Amino acid sequence: MKLGILISGRGSNLQAIIDAIAIGEMAASIAVVISNRADAAGLARATQAGIPTLVMPHKAYADRAAYDVALAAALKARGVELVCLAGFMRLLGPAFINQFPNAVINIHPSLLPAFPGLDAQRQAFEHGVKVAGATVHFVTADLDAGPIICQMAVPVLDADTAETLAARILDAEHQLYPDAIGRLTGGRWKVTGRRVEFLKAEG
Repeated sequence: MKLGILISGRGSNLQAIIDAIAIGEMAASIAVVISNRADAAGLARATQAGIPTLVMPHKAYADRAAYDVALAAALKARGVELVCLAGFMRLLGPAFINQFPNAVINIHPSLLPAFPGLDAQRQAFEHGVKVAGATVHFVTADLDAGPIICQMAVPVLDADTAETLAARILDAEHQLYPDAIGRLTGGRWKVTGRRVEFLKAEG
């Protein structure tokens, strides 16, 4: 399966996906890495791995819908079948999502539906939860509200700060995202309502 990875920053989750593909953990290849920022450090990671890159600044487009249409067209032109958001700091609207039904995924640093939106790790820490974590979910027009594919829990330690908790959640993300992509690309699954069900292999 051909993946398209969307980034805006350092690309650490992108690197985790690159590494997982390199050791055969998923039946996938990365067709393109696209950033809305020319200075995104993740672009260098992709180039070093021999992956094509594209910079599409959102400010170059008239509005969000125009950007979404152009972004979807760029991915489709490269045969992308699964779009993976990896620190892509743009909300995607129906003009994009409808082009890839049940084929746009994101990783979020909380156990959704708790703490959606920005700075989720600090939200969790300040709320006083005892267990935080990360979630991979399908992307819908509603923020961090799509069907949940998989999650990983991260305990909140008494000695934690918001920063140390965020660092441990990021480590969990680097395990969880490749695992989720591997499950989606390597097996059978369906979405029923809000539930993502992985089906046993026939025979």
